[in-house]
Amino acid sequence: MDDKEIGNGNSANSTNISGLSSPTAQLLEDRRSQPIAAMTWREQARRLQNKAHVFYCVSKHPGTPWYAKLVAACTAGYLFSPVQLIPNYIPVIGMLDDVLIVFLGVKLIQIITPADVLTKCRQLADAAEVRRNEKIRSTAAVIASVVITTIWLLVAVMASILMAKYIRH
Repeated sequence: MDDKEIGNGNSANSTNISGLSSPTAQLLEDRRSQPIAAMTWREQARRLQNKAHVFYCVSKHPGTPWYAKLVAACTAGYLFSPVQLIPNYIPVIGMLDDVLIVFLGVKLIQIITPADVLTKCRQLADAAEVRRNEKIRSTAAVIASVVITTIWLLVAVMASILMAKYIRH
């Protein structure tokens, strides 16, 4: 997904979410028009998450050809496979082959997926992101996460104290 395709409305594959009447939709449009170098890590992570959601929707869409689904499955399978061309424990080159496979898989999926399916899936992913951004967290969820984190920290501290006492004796 080229930034030019996403940012402007000239491409057949571009997504227009301006029909959504929310400030979040406007932020999405503004963020998409930025070059990648000007984006923060958090914005790049959100953009990557949105792209992953698009390709998930593409793989589940009934209008997607079987060979596009096969490319998506093979790309994901290679990433999660313990057998790889270059092992990941080799510092730079090990990760480079993963990035290359994902890049080629994404570009190939973009080419072989019909434009209308890709557009519809981008709209679904954008709508899901808008819902995620506008979702109001409940007080109970925040309290539950604080309680669980506190319990884990207390258990970790108690385990450390017990281990220290055991080592001293």
